[in-house]
Amino acid sequence: MSENKSSRNLTSAADPRRWAALVVVLVASFMDAVDVTVVHIALPDIQAETGASTAQVQWITGGYALAFALGLITGGRLGDLFGRKKIFLLGVVGFTLTSLVCGVAGNPETLLAGRVAQGAMAALMVPQVLSIIHVTFPEQERGKVFGIYGSVMALGTLGGPLVGALLVEGDLFGLGWRPVFLVNLPLGVAGLIAGTLLISESKAERAARLDLVGVLLATAGLLALVLPLTQGRELGWPAWTYGSMAASVPLLAAFVAWERRLARRGGSPLVVLSLFSRRSFAGGQGVQLLFGLASGVFFLAWTLYLQLGLGFSPLKAGLSGMPLSAAMMAGAGLSMQVLMARYGRRVLQAGGLLAAAGMVSFVCLAGHYGTDIALWQTMMPLIPMGLGMGMIIAPLTDAILSEVPHEHAGSASGLTNTTMQLGQAVGVALSSVVFFDRLGPGDPTTQARQMPHAFAGSLWYVAAAFLAASAVLFALPRNVGTTSPVSGGAVLEGEREREREPEREAEAARVG
Repeated sequence: MSENKSSRNLTSAADPRRWAALVVVLVASFMDAVDVTVVHIALPDIQAETGASTAQVQWITGGYALAFALGLITGGRLGDLFGRKKIFLLGVVGFTLTSLVCGVAGNPETLLAGRVAQGAMAALMVPQVLSIIHVTFPEQERGKVFGIYGSVMALGTLGGPLVGALLVEGDLFGLGWRPVFLVNLPLGVAGLIAGTLLISESKAERAARLDLVGVLLATAGLLALVLPLTQGRELGWPAWTYGSMAASVPLLAAFVAWERRLARRGGSPLVVLSLFSRRSFAGGQGVQLLFGLASGVFFLAWTLYLQLGLGFSPLKAGLSGMPLSAAMMAGAGLSMQVLMARYGRRVLQAGGLLAAAGMVSFVCLAGHYGTDIALWQTMMPLIPMGLGMGMIIAPLTDAILSEVPHEHAGSASGLTNTTMQLGQAVGVALSSVVFFDRLGPGDPTTQARQMPHAFAGSLWYVAAAFLAASAVLFALPRNVGTTSPVSGGAVLEGEREREREPEREAEAARVG
């Protein structure tokens, strides 16, 4: 009786504006997902108009990714401490203003500064999306919501090159490449107004200070690791890149030691390390890392293969990726609405196997047809890959956050996004070995002939990452995603009580 009453109270207490608020935060997620990839298409025009050097062009894309990765954990924790709505809207305002700076930039230095600042603002905005979803929707609705979230992210990631191609080739108002940034302005203003009216404020129950020492150690450690991974290949892997990656180990170890000490003293650490005691959270982070690695290798090699190897125009290359986007949306919806409730963890594992099978089929086609491969033949392997990726994305996000207490939703969301970004950086770095080494030196014509061979070779590593993700998924509980709303709420409450245990022990020690 008490459980049924608890369930009814949970449902009745749900925010009546939650679905309208979901649209607002999903538009923000879409803006970020598009902005990561939309700039790649515009880079030749940007370089031609602004006179940017090769290094500056690399930083126009790499600077955004680096600032984004460094700020995600801190951005998520700021939402927990000071209000997720407040930090989200601050991120939207900052993202919109920095998009304006990028759109009107008259020289590469201004554009580069705008892109770095834009990445930092995205790091404030993006972690709040999952946090707001986690605390706004009752547990029985989160599966459907995370399915929608996965679909929107897939559409944004794959639609970025297509949107970029349409904006650049359309030359709106004679502005050339600038609309790829200026298009964020109306979306940002609308998101700010709608978010102010529709999103409910939430934050951690216990007021606390920001862990500044943790911020410094985490930022320094991640910078030492991600910077060489992001720029090492373009710079030819100079000695400092290896020294920087080596220095990241003691920095991140010091960060972990500090977080443990702070938790024992009853403080508010930047990352709540006790979250890793939950199988869904710890195993999910491993899968996120492998998923990011596979994405980092595939999308870089795939883009170059289509445009340089097969001679596709930017628009044709963007259109060729639409089956992948559509399949990812279908896979996300199918897994969350139909499969997870019956099969649990096996759905995610099947997704990894299906994505790996798509990569193996692409290897066969690229190896057999070479540069004579037809457009439809490049699209067919993307369907099983997209279905498999969609079957992983949405359920995995739900599984990672399912056991996270509300007061730590921002920290968990920031860490989850950071893990994905780190995996992608490792994947891009790995491309120098698995793709560019196979491509070899030479003029563009020679490299174009080698492109199918290099691309097919890199896909074996992508397939291996998906297979490894399927294996790591054994770390998740077998029945993840199948728990009933009532029992799931009871488990969550129990987890919250265990989460408060160190705080109570610390308080008792101080009193003693």
